[in-house]
This record gives sequence, C-alpha cells and structure tokens, in this order.
Amino acid sequence: MIEAATADDCEAVVALWEACGLTRPWNDPRADFALALGGPASAVLVARGEGGALAGSVMTGFDGHRGWVYYLAVADAARRRGLGRALMAAAEAWLRERGAPKLQLMVREDNEAALGFYEALGLERQKVVTLGRFLAKDAP
Repeated sequence: MIEAATADDCEAVVALWEACGLTRPWNDPRADFALALGGPASAVLVARGEGGALAGSVMTGFDGHRGWVYYLAVADAARRRGLGRALMAAAEAWLRERGAPKLQLMVREDNEAALGFYEALGLERQKVVTLGRFLAKDAP
C-alpha cells in the first residue's frame, strides 16, 4: 500500500535515499523531506513492506506549471517486484489530482539504469538543457 509519509518517516526515508545513492552533500535531504511535507503543493509517498518497514518512496510536487518527481527509491530487498512502477503511478495520480498537465524529472546523465527504467515506463528524453545555480552559502 502506498500512502503519504508523515514526519515520523523522515529518518527511514532519508536512509533509503542515501542507500540508493540519491543524496548529495550540498542538498540536505531532511530539509527536502520537511519542505515536501510542509505544503499542499508537494508530498512524499511511501510504500511499506512486511512489518511496516519502509520499502520505497517518491517525492512529488506541482509548481503550478509542471509536476515533478524526485527521490524515487526502492529498497534492495523490494526491487524487481513492480514497486518502482507502482510508486511512479502513485506520483502521477497525485499530480493528476492537482491538475498538473505534464510530469518531469531529472536523472543524472550517467545513471543508465534509472534512464532505462523511466524509458520503459514511457517517459521520453526532452530537448531541454537544465541550468542551475547554488543559492546556499555552504554549497560547492
């Protein structure tokens, strides 16, 4: 069952993101989690396995123009069972409920496994270049 995360899920979710290699030193995953739970335009969805242990998660948000997906993660023991696909479907449903006309996500260009996963779900590479700048004082 996939449901909205609560503040009590923070440490388990962040540990999963770290185990899956999704975090970076310049991003505070606990702050990302708290911000996602703090407003109506974003959420963290979680899937639980046996005994209620966290098996997967996905962060999603709607900026008023596009829906975004971040931090899709599935625990090693729960992989290859369709959970990643189910989490993406839940994120898409969450975005549709809020009227998002399009879904986007970012994947590091060298992450071939993730690119293959998303392409198998029907997502297409876009002809867009992502530009950015760090705003935090302690960013690299």
